[in-house]
Amino acid sequence: MKDFNYYLNKFGEIGFIEESLSSVVYVEGLPEVRPGELVIFETNDGDSKIDHVGQVLSLTVEYAEVLLFTNEQINVGTKVARTGETLTMPVGEEMMGKTIVPLGSMVGEELKQIDTTPSGLSARSAVNKPLVTGVTIVDLVVPLGKGQRELIIGDGKTGKTMFLLQTMLTQALSGTICIYAAVGKRQQDTKKVEEFIKKNKIEKSCVIIASDAADPAGLVYVTPYAAMSVAEYFRDLGRDVLIILDDLTTHARYYREISLLLRRFPGRDAYPGDIFYAHSRLLERGGCFKLGNKEVSISCLPVAESKLGDLSGFIQTNLMAITDGHIYFDRDLFNKGYRPAVSPYLSVTRVGRQAHIDIVRDISREISSFLVSQTRMRQHIRFGAELGEEVQQKLALGEQVSVLFDQTVAYIVPLEASIFMFGALWADIWKGFDKEATKSEIVKVISRYNKEKSFRDMVIKLVNESKTLSELKTKIASNPEMVKANLSHE
Repeated sequence: MKDFNYYLNKFGEIGFIEESLSSVVYVEGLPEVRPGELVIFETNDGDSKIDHVGQVLSLTVEYAEVLLFTNEQINVGTKVARTGETLTMPVGEEMMGKTIVPLGSMVGEELKQIDTTPSGLSARSAVNKPLVTGVTIVDLVVPLGKGQRELIIGDGKTGKTMFLLQTMLTQALSGTICIYAAVGKRQQDTKKVEEFIKKNKIEKSCVIIASDAADPAGLVYVTPYAAMSVAEYFRDLGRDVLIILDDLTTHARYYREISLLLRRFPGRDAYPGDIFYAHSRLLERGGCFKLGNKEVSISCLPVAESKLGDLSGFIQTNLMAITDGHIYFDRDLFNKGYRPAVSPYLSVTRVGRQAHIDIVRDISREISSFLVSQTRMRQHIRFGAELGEEVQQKLALGEQVSVLFDQTVAYIVPLEASIFMFGALWADIWKGFDKEATKSEIVKVISRYNKEKSFRDMVIKLVNESKTLSELKTKIASNPEMVKANLSHE
């Protein structure tokens, strides 16, 4: 970007700051300035070595309301000039493996508009490919599809970030570009994500777009939009993209701060009236898209933090209305030791099942029905009901299912392995095993699947040839040695 004098001479318009309020300023003059345009301030006066820029958010009869991207004080009376440009970010392949500030800290191959109009229906296609997370309970109970926008919601410190990192690892290993947007996060939180990426050697597939909690409100506000622009760049190259927006409740709070400084009329919880629009125009940029003769996707996992398990908050319900479902991390389950603490009862996927093979849909229905029956049986037990043999067996099976879903350590489980192990449970291969023994067998299956090609090929073939859970169960029950024989040696 050129300096102040260049733009002043180019457009011949000058304005002056009439009022300065932390993250925003009111500018008088500039008769032809338009919303969304960047303006430049004459701040290169010795104390500051650069001319700062701001973005025009709206216009009144007398003033232009300008959002700042700096924490430096810009004084009343400072000269302002138009640039005729909009907010852009440098993008390119050299971004891979790096942590970048929202407006770019590198020279990219091209400049990408940060705020764009979502693609229309004619450019989109249906969600028809599975998005595997590597987390068994999600892949089997609330399966996701590529191009889906699934809200990740729950109280703080309930395991949401670990789930997101497991999903990012699974997708990066499959060749998907992963973008992690840290919105107003602490530096140590962003550092943990960087260390996870380096530890698992997935730098070539990952980008972090990060704003710090101490950054200007304007910079935090544009962070998710900048991350989405990077996602669109890789989408246009023909790559599938996973974008994690962590988190949009923080983003909403910063936007509320900006709106109150602009004297916008406050709505519910003092949020501005257009907060729904601000988030919907962001998330609508995700989805499945037609690109020539192929289909590409931007899968979105926005995060929302709840308070004391309350899902009825203003921002939380807004995001539920915008997205294609939500995965709820339950504080009570977390305190009971469940990892991940995903509630199968309160989690929803609206389009994910259509993207998966028939057996996944069948398993999802079976698990949902089974978990409901488990809850009812436990309620009867509380009233002192006697347990018959059938009830005892179902309760024992329920304990084994909870062991299958337990991923306390941050490892990932391939989808076919999850399906195979669930089929083994339903075929009573591990009948009579206690929790520790069941866990030991499950760990062995995962280890063999990852290390031995012959075993992996057998599992994949078996799963692909089975259209229903009943068919898979029958095949495993008729030849239990396919599980046991392959687990006999470490």
